[in-house]
Amino acid sequence: MRSFRLQPIFGLFARPCTTTTSPALTLGLNAAQARWNHAIEPDQLTKHPKLLKVPPTTPFVPDVETFLTLIGRGLRQHASKFPTWDALFTLSSEELKELGIEPPRTRRYLLRWRQRFREGRFGPGGDLKYVYKGKAKLGVVEKIKSPIITKRTVVNIPHTKTIKNTPPKDLFRPKGYKVKGVSIITGPYALPSKGGAVVKVTEGMWEDKRGHKVDGGERRRAEVRFKRGVAERKALRERGIAY
Repeated sequence: MRSFRLQPIFGLFARPCTTTTSPALTLGLNAAQARWNHAIEPDQLTKHPKLLKVPPTTPFVPDVETFLTLIGRGLRQHASKFPTWDALFTLSSEELKELGIEPPRTRRYLLRWRQRFREGRFGPGGDLKYVYKGKAKLGVVEKIKSPIITKRTVVNIPHTKTIKNTPPKDLFRPKGYKVKGVSIITGPYALPSKGGAVVKVTEGMWEDKRGHKVDGGERRRAEVRFKRGVAERKALRERGIAY
């Protein structure tokens, strides 16, 4: 019988550990730690620019209250808890909890919309350039390409001007709005107005609507429907109806 040399078991415990971590894995761990670190101080903003980047306000979203009004879900009631625009985009999840923003899904929803805004992914009207007191004026520009073809485009214009007295270079074309027929402007929250349409800040304009649970949702649906079936069959038996 061939013999085998076995290393003493105590030698395995005494052997020094030589396992090394690859640079890629180390970088991934560091990124994960940074992503979940909620204890970043304000003076460390320059060290974590991507985590605490404060995006600039826009004509359609000039302040905290407007932002919370647009994303809906009742977050507008918390507007007074954010003293500045920077505070809205730098407070951590734990700090939002201390401010009384509950339940947790509401905080997660706010954090998601903060990141979207950082990335420039706005809701309807978010890219409008000319806004006055929460309202943006839209008009229709016509460009004749041929005797039988006329191209009509929706543009955003200053509230004190009209299409005729606005230089072409100052006309801004927003996304999501089109012309139906000759002069009817269609698009999210576009209200007919003299000379075109108006888009104004509305509660829940950017809100992500939650799904409606049917029969208790996915986890309890089978149980709810089974109990309902039992109750229906019992009612039929009591009435003497076969099923």
